[in-house]
Amino acid sequence: MDIFQTILIAVVEGLTEFIPVSSTGHMIITEKLLHLPDNDYTKMFTVAIQLGAILAVVVLYRKKFFDFKNIPFYFKLFVGVIPAIILGLLFSKKIDALLESTSTVAISLLLGGIVLLFIDKIFKHNTVASEKKITYLQSFIIGIWQCLAMVPGVSRSAASIIGGMQQKLTRSEAAEFSFFLAVPTMLAATGYKLLKHYKEAGGFTGEEIKQLAVGNLVAFVVALLAIRFFIGFVKKYGFRIWGIYRIILGVVLLVLIWKGVLQ
Repeated sequence: MDIFQTILIAVVEGLTEFIPVSSTGHMIITEKLLHLPDNDYTKMFTVAIQLGAILAVVVLYRKKFFDFKNIPFYFKLFVGVIPAIILGLLFSKKIDALLESTSTVAISLLLGGIVLLFIDKIFKHNTVASEKKITYLQSFIIGIWQCLAMVPGVSRSAASIIGGMQQKLTRSEAAEFSFFLAVPTMLAATGYKLLKHYKEAGGFTGEEIKQLAVGNLVAFVVALLAIRFFIGFVKKYGFRIWGIYRIILGVVLLVLIWKGVLQ
């Protein structure tokens, strides 16, 4: 992986982490088009640079994350991340195997797109418009929904937003809570992947450290811009456009797989 490929994948991550189109799915597609190897380092890199994008949430919502008087906020995030930690540890190898499957990404994008076409109409009377009104049980249930994103192409953002709206959160509040829940989720996932790679590979090479640093920095900067755009867009237009995009991309990928362009 050269520096251009590193930056390109990081830009894709920053742009897609917080919109419901699957950042992992888009990175897998990008890696396939760049003909990068399906090895453990590539899989680790795909997860690790998500940390940079997640840190953009902490910066943009720093008043929220560093309001130590609002202790329930931290407990809600802790409760919400429990399902992902448990299932992630139990099915780590199966999840890694799915990261090699472009067809899984295509089908997940397509099916998820169909759901997003109707989500605004299905949940148009939601009333929970503040994080303080979210209960611990709702946080846990949203965390369970988030686990669907362990299948590449589903989208962590889409799964947790749909889960939030199913739990009566307004679409803008569901999107913001999805951002908040991403922080502990991706911290745990990144920490696990980095530690696993360190143990199995005996450490990181200088080139790998450089790639991880550049990747996280680029993902962080791009995500700062993407988050601001997404919240404003969702409040005004909802999720239908993302459903259409997912369906088109899913169909295109299936055709490319059928034609042998993608494996």
